Amino acid sequence: MPLLNYTSKVPVFQSVAQIQDILAKHGATSIRADYDGHGQITGLAFQVEATGGKVAFRLPAKVLQVQAVLVRENQAGLVPKALTTYQQAERVAWRILKDWVEAQMALLESEMVEMTEIFLPYLITGDSTLYERLQTDMGRFLLPEGAGQP
Repeated sequence: MPLLNYTSKVPVFQSVAQIQDILAKHGATSIRADYDGHGQITGLAFQVEATGGKVAFRLPAKVLQVQAVLVRENQAGLVPKALTTYQQAERVAWRILKDWVEAQMALLESEMVEMTEIFLPYLITGDSTLYERLQTDMGRFLLPEGAGQP
């Protein structure tokens, strides 16, 4: 099955604007676009009020990874070669991110989760996200042998 939104024609700026709108409507007090120095948007950072103050999150759009998936899917005969360009991968990455944020806000609206719970891996801690920090220090979080077995 091909990658979600692999045929998207929605311009990146439109998906980004929709994400910003969704976040703003759900309590973001500040939203910033991050760029790679060549005019390509690489992610969005935003702040929300949480218990005890404001917290910040960074949502990346990993376009090269999406492009690699599209190329593999082309090689498997699932996606036409014309849909494996960097520009298409950019559209797809941002559209997937928009859909994910929208789905997460449905969980928020149902009161099953809180905003900080949804975006916890993307919490900015210094110059990296919580997930990025965890990746570099995973050993501290691994369960001891035999622990946590059902």
